[in-house]
Parts: sequence; structure tokens; C-alpha cells
Amino acid sequence: MLFILIAVHLLSQDSIAAPLSHPPDARATDSCDDIKNSRTIFSIVWGCLATIFACTWVSVHPNVPPPNQSRLQLFWRRLKMMLIAMIAPEVIVAFAARQFVGSRWLVKNFNFSSTQAFFFCMGGFVSPTGYPIATMVQLRDLDLGSELQEAIQNVNNKEIVDKSKGDALSKGVALLQGLWFILQCLARAHQHLAITQLEVATLAFAIVNIFIWLLWWNKPLDVQHPIVIGPRTLPDSQTIGLVQVSLIDRIGTAIVGFGMNDYHPLSSISVPSFWSIDNDDTEAHILLVLVGTLFGAVHCVAWNAIFPTPAEMWIWRTSSVVITVFFGFFLLFGSIGMAPSDRLKSKSVGRAVIEMITVITLLASMTIYIAARLILIVLPLVELRFLPASAFVDLNWSTYIPHI
Repeated sequence: MLFILIAVHLLSQDSIAAPLSHPPDARATDSCDDIKNSRTIFSIVWGCLATIFACTWVSVHPNVPPPNQSRLQLFWRRLKMMLIAMIAPEVIVAFAARQFVGSRWLVKNFNFSSTQAFFFCMGGFVSPTGYPIATMVQLRDLDLGSELQEAIQNVNNKEIVDKSKGDALSKGVALLQGLWFILQCLARAHQHLAITQLEVATLAFAIVNIFIWLLWWNKPLDVQHPIVIGPRTLPDSQTIGLVQVSLIDRIGTAIVGFGMNDYHPLSSISVPSFWSIDNDDTEAHILLVLVGTLFGAVHCVAWNAIFPTPAEMWIWRTSSVVITVFFGFFLLFGSIGMAPSDRLKSKSVGRAVIEMITVITLLASMTIYIAARLILIVLPLVELRFLPASAFVDLNWSTYIPHI
């Protein structure tokens, strides 16, 4: 974390383009006199898109899906998580942090291995009758809890890892792709070469996804079929179906989690997309605020960059500030507004008014946040129409490694 903050400080100091021989508002063309030491708009965009793809598609680890899903359904399910990761990567960080904290708690209290604990959190265990074994209530059941715990402990880690579509090598390659992009940006800042807004936005993705990769390092990737354990018990309900959760509820539960009464495994065939065990999410929320602030701070690196118009500059600055402070404000205001008040316990009307104001404020802030995120996705592409000349100058790696 300290290294990342130092890197952000370095970029903010040196990200301004080097002085040009022509006025700064002159249009730069996609050309360079030294073809061996230049890059094109295509190479800039391609490098950023490749990094963003690696940072989102490869880093997203979905929960175990419902049975009998087609390849198209599985692809669409993962694509939706990827789109959420692109619009609000902090949401995926919060989800990953909750599963990491939950798995660590399971390891400590039930003697599961880290792999078994993650597989439990992602809905990887089901009963012979087809419903998930994924809640603390099931593990603590007086009749079957100890039997379920023993059954999970007896599952071989190799059997779980074998279901994963990724390993340490594939995850390491994706991680190295992100680290390589960060290194390139730091080198351009050190050599006083312009860093485009698209590269700044990609840099933010790369840094945030480092946290996702680390939090989900022991979570199996893209598992499509669960492991059957436990005795043949009948569910409480005669109807077992797919859990239906709206997109807004999915995003909300990814951040704050599910309560003990929000999900009933005995009436479903899979866990929700953003399911994790009910646990103390304080650590996850702290990490969410820190990562969300860091994500916005990286966008602020381009605070003094060259923009085509003053309006676009201020739009970028405002949007960067919004996403920097949003999650801190969201969690702080939400906890204050929803916290019980002794003075208002006997005044249901006053309490209802405060809750209504809180909900309206949070919905308005979420709308502003989504608008800011969309702006910071679209605006970097628009800025490609106007780039300073040094943006087309490639890095001189011989400065750091001789004879290259």
C-alpha cells in the first residue's frame, strides 16, 4: 500500500507533458520523426484495452452457478460481473474482501483449509437433494452441523483445485500484466513523457485489481459444478428454484453483504451471485473505503494534464473527486442514518423521516457516482482526439537497463 501511494505521488508530480515547441493547445498528429522511438494511437488504445481485459475478465471469480447452465448463460453471467467490475471495481473489491474475511473466519473456527473455506463461501458444496450448504446456520445445526463440518474437512483440496479453470501460473500472468502496465506509467512519469487520460484510467484499474487478485488468490476460478456432501436430507420447501435478485440488490449485497434472514438455501439450487457468509464486515468496509479512495486518487493524477477544453478538464476533476470520496461518504452517512437512536425509539415518525432522508440522499449519491464513473470511462476515449506530442514518444528503457 505504501509503494502504491508513493507511486501515485510520483505520477501526480511528473505527469504533466514536457514543454513542447508548439503551443500546448495545438493539435498533435499521430506521427513521429523517430519511428523506432514512437507509438501510435492504436498501440496506446490496444495496450490499455488488453490491460483492462486482464484486470477484469481474468480477475473476476464468480460463485458456483446454478446447475444445467448453457455455455452462453455461463458466459453472460461472467460478462455481467465484468461490466460491474468496469463501472464500479470497488464493488468487486468489497465482495472479494467479504469472502476473504469469511474464509479466514472459517479456517480459524472450523479448521477448514483456505481452499475449502473459499469453496464453502462461493456455494461449492451441495446436499444430495441439490440445495446449497453455504450458511453458518447449517454448520451450527445441532443435528447435522458436526456431520457437515466433518464432510467438508474430508474433501481433498486437490479435488477442489481440479475444478478451477485457473491456477497460480494463469493468475500470476494476469497479475504481471497489471504490474507491467504500472511500471510503464511510472517510467513515463520519470522521463517526463505525457501519460494519456486513458492510461491513467487503466492504471487505476490495474492498481485496484491487484487487491482483487490477492484477496481471491485461493478462490477457485470459474467452477461450474459443486461437490455433493452430507446426508440425504429433505428441504423445508417442496419447491427448489433459482434465487432471483435485482441488479440494485446485487450491488448492495456485494457491498454490505447478506443478513442471516436474507437467503434461504433450502429453497434454492444455488447461492446468489454476490453471496458470502454472514460475518463481521468491518474489515471489508475499511478496505472498500481505502481502495475506493485510492481508485479516485489515481484519476486525480491527471489533474494538471493537457485537456482539449477547460470544460473537459473540470468535468474530469469533478468526477475524480466524486469517486474519491463516494464510498467513505456512503458508508459513513449510511451508518449514521440507519443507526438506532435512543431519542427516536419512541418517535416512529421522526425515525421514519430520518430514514427516508437517508435513503434519498444515498440514492442521489449513487446516481452521481454512476454518472462520474461513466464520464471517466467515456472521456478518456474522447481525449484521444487531442494528445500532446510527447504522448507519442515511446519509453527509453536503456535509461534503466543498458544495452537495450
